[in-house]
Amino acid sequence: MVLPIRFVLMRPRNAENLGAAARALKNCGLADWAWVTPEAEDLAPARRLAVHAEDVLEGVKRPDSLEAAVSDCVWVVGTSSRKVEGKRRMSPRAVGEELVARAAQGPVALVFGDERSGLTNAEVERCHDLSAVPTAPEQPSINLAQAVLLYAYEVRMAVLEQSAPPPGPLPVAATDAELARVEETLETLLTSGGFLVDAHPGRTAVRDLLAPLRRSRLTRHEARLWLSALHTVRKRFPSPIAVRTDESED
Repeated sequence: MVLPIRFVLMRPRNAENLGAAARALKNCGLADWAWVTPEAEDLAPARRLAVHAEDVLEGVKRPDSLEAAVSDCVWVVGTSSRKVEGKRRMSPRAVGEELVARAAQGPVALVFGDERSGLTNAEVERCHDLSAVPTAPEQPSINLAQAVLLYAYEVRMAVLEQSAPPPGPLPVAATDAELARVEETLETLLTSGGFLVDAHPGRTAVRDLLAPLRRSRLTRHEARLWLSALHTVRKRFPSPIAVRTDESED
């Protein structure tokens, strides 16, 4: 299903950016976009960069104003680092997720300013919310085509997340009692082997050894496998050691 998510480019100046943006949109399964009063006249460079995305490049809409570009949209986000009272400042990821969610209500749009000065004050005011890429302060500006790719990628990830199949059922986890039996059996074996007696006396060492197993949240099958392994090792000792396997329990 094609979602009604529109990328609107205000006054784009660079033809190479347009070609790269077309390719980025197609990479992410998007094709609805518009150029408002583009300043790039020779589109030959755009065609060279729109590799396998010539259809997206040729299918662009060309409204004469931002108002015309978003008149049918139920939510409009502008890309700007400005802080405006009453407008949220959203991360690209949050924008991607909300674009996909709100697209169920109707067309939505993401608006980009021109490469030199960005969106005007009037254009910012027309947007419901704002978003900016959290770039490093040493290099705050970002290329237009790169920005299109970044936001298109977040939309793509949100679409995939929404359509992902539900996870499979979790395995039965080991109970605290089953983990305690592993600990008890391990302590018996280590005592018989001399580890606890000679080098590490006391139950503290056993708890430390078992701590990674508890953190890993063993399944019931894994706990029983540990008990079975310890039982096998016990058979190699000359003196009998009482080991509880409890393999018959559910």
